[in-house]
Amino acid sequence: MFIVPALNLAICWKLSEMTQSAGNFLDFNLIRILRDYTPEFICYNFLICVSLQERKVRNNHSVSNLYLSKNLGSYLAGFIEGNGTIIVPTKILSNKDKLNFPSIQIFFNLKDLPLALIIQKELGFGSLLRKKGVNGYILLINNYEELILLVNLIRHYLRTPKINSLNLLIDWFKNNNLNIRNVPLILNKDLLINDGWLSGFIEAKGQFLVRTTNKNISNTKYPKIECKFELIQGQKNHNGKSNLNYLENIADLLQTKVKAIKMNSPQSQFRVRTTNLNGNINLENYLKNYPLFSSKYLDYIDWQKVLEIFKKCEHKQKEGIDKIISIKQQMNDRRTIFSWIHLNNFYNLDK
Repeated sequence: MFIVPALNLAICWKLSEMTQSAGNFLDFNLIRILRDYTPEFICYNFLICVSLQERKVRNNHSVSNLYLSKNLGSYLAGFIEGNGTIIVPTKILSNKDKLNFPSIQIFFNLKDLPLALIIQKELGFGSLLRKKGVNGYILLINNYEELILLVNLIRHYLRTPKINSLNLLIDWFKNNNLNIRNVPLILNKDLLINDGWLSGFIEAKGQFLVRTTNKNISNTKYPKIECKFELIQGQKNHNGKSNLNYLENIADLLQTKVKAIKMNSPQSQFRVRTTNLNGNINLENYLKNYPLFSSKYLDYIDWQKVLEIFKKCEHKQKEGIDKIISIKQQMNDRRTIFSWIHLNNFYNLDK
């Protein structure tokens, strides 16, 4: 088992009860001392990481391979649309007379470094950076060949207005005589249940919630307990495009509605939140086919345990309430131990 305890200003990486088999992501050829990935320091028994300076695009990552990688492509498309930035320069030189390069940057929460590393390993490229003032890591792709490979991997699966930025990037390649298919991208209108886009988007924006009325809920005569999933987005993206359409598709899958919130704020938002058992079950069925891989997967597993209690109508009984309280105490920001064994099942280019 791969276990990572989370500490406030330091992350202590340890492997215990670890088994290794052919094809396992824990590749001992990649064992290195990780130097700049945590804010303070790293303790290690064995350390799994990627030597960024030695990273090369793998020979078998041909465009044809990438087109066949629906699971990985759709998952990354959702992740990038939720937690990524596509930067297309408008000038050749910056104000400091430095060359401007296009890039795709993917943000990972501090505790999700193992996922960032496995994505970098599977892609075979990108630089993983820890920037000051940012509570996480950025996977930076700015090499032309690597950008083209990534664009070809995700191009069929985008569902948000961020597709406009990707089209601008393709135009940039065309204008600079770089080899890429100059076919305008269109939004993916396929059903959400047919690919892993929503799983990637949930990694970026979703939250699994278990709510209770008060600390003494087990002694309350009529306790209020909720098992919900929630996703919040700004009503418009940074280019002023509405996020409503794709959020309505998510809401339909979850048998709920999109609600406008913070209407009097400059940062008005849309919220999708499950409101009934069937909506939660729909989400559960989807995630069986297209699982999560970040630390959010661990919250989902706990949330799923609470959902089972709701399915059995035990959430109003004292024993069920006590179980829910116990589960809630280790979820989300309260979690201190992180197991990453589920990364052994991460998508690869052959899936």
